[in-house]
Amino acid sequence: MDCYIHRVMHTGLNNLFCGLVLFTSVSAYAADYERPREPIYDPSGRALESFHASLRRTARGVASTRVMQFGASHTEADQFTGYLREVFQAQFGDAGHGYIMPALPWRGYSHMDVRVNSSKGWITGKAYSKTGQTDGLYGLGGFSCSTKSSLDWAWVATSQRSNFGRAVSRIEVSWLAQPEGGAFDLLVDRKLTATIRTNHSVVQPDYKQILVPDGPHEVEIRPKGDGEVRLLGMILERNAAGVVVDSLGIRGARASVMLKWDADVWMSQLRRRQPHLVILAYGTNESGDTHQSIGRYERTLSKVIARVKGATPQASCVLVGPTDRPLRLDRKWTRRHRVTEVIGAQRRVASRFGCGFWDARDSMGGEMSILRWREADPPMAAKDMVHLTTGGYYALADDLYNALLYGWRYQRP
Repeated sequence: MDCYIHRVMHTGLNNLFCGLVLFTSVSAYAADYERPREPIYDPSGRALESFHASLRRTARGVASTRVMQFGASHTEADQFTGYLREVFQAQFGDAGHGYIMPALPWRGYSHMDVRVNSSKGWITGKAYSKTGQTDGLYGLGGFSCSTKSSLDWAWVATSQRSNFGRAVSRIEVSWLAQPEGGAFDLLVDRKLTATIRTNHSVVQPDYKQILVPDGPHEVEIRPKGDGEVRLLGMILERNAAGVVVDSLGIRGARASVMLKWDADVWMSQLRRRQPHLVILAYGTNESGDTHQSIGRYERTLSKVIARVKGATPQASCVLVGPTDRPLRLDRKWTRRHRVTEVIGAQRRVASRFGCGFWDARDSMGGEMSILRWREADPPMAAKDMVHLTTGGYYALADDLYNALLYGWRYQRP
């Protein structure tokens, strides 16, 4: 049974397609994915070993599998990653939403299958911020949200409409401990659960974990106004076997931005998260950076992968290449050769570090394929010829899902 058409046709996944019919028994796992249009490039044959081993434990109901995807706007929108999260959770179980920033870092920030809202006084810090901190002391996603006002608030709640994200049993809030840091109240289901004091002589990430009965919950953060409260993020998980997919994207980002994040602060959070698969989905923005030689780009990307592998040597690693991005010349669309160069560099770096590489452009159909995606009915690419529509992101994630599972087999104990 082919669910691909159903997946693409839905504008939202709250109806949830035939996946709920397909993904019903462990015995069917080996047949519940299709041959990918574009497989993972993996010369070593071992790039996904750790990830697949974790999925086998999850299939037996003994552990969860954590996937983390870093990237730019394709990731930040949480449609590409959101759909990936849903198909994995339909197959292996819903272990929770994963990472979310409880204060809105920028206009339009949202994640699938979770509700988030906040006051407007929070200041976002990121490596190229115009108003916030640029010191690199950020959360997992490479940014933070801070305020000194008691009038500000941040709120996160489980989903009410989707088939996913409706329950949580473990909530973890992270913040930056720092000299003269302020305090904040942490409320769960509108009841005061803890008062957190972020003042500390050492600058470092700190955490508070709260266990709640598995089910729907809401979490609220209310600063006291006695100093800066700098949030690094929140984790929503369940004490149940399943898959978690952390969506960690920043609009306009390039892989090199990860080198501007404080290594100690960021890597300590990554180690604490203990992912089984780390996906780096950059390259679309770099395909326009003609001022930078491809050799320099490759060297910078190597440093990024070295940092990731240094923090999580046990995790599998996959680089996702740029989507198709043609060039507009004389009112006509033509091939952008820089995309091919970026893909080549990513493929070489992935091979060098024992990571897999997945060619998103080839999955779309190769060079100039985005024109066909834009002309499809309904359109699968946006008018800017860079981003995709909801259906486009679902189609792309569908193929990545199949590529990540291709070759995986459930093994009974």
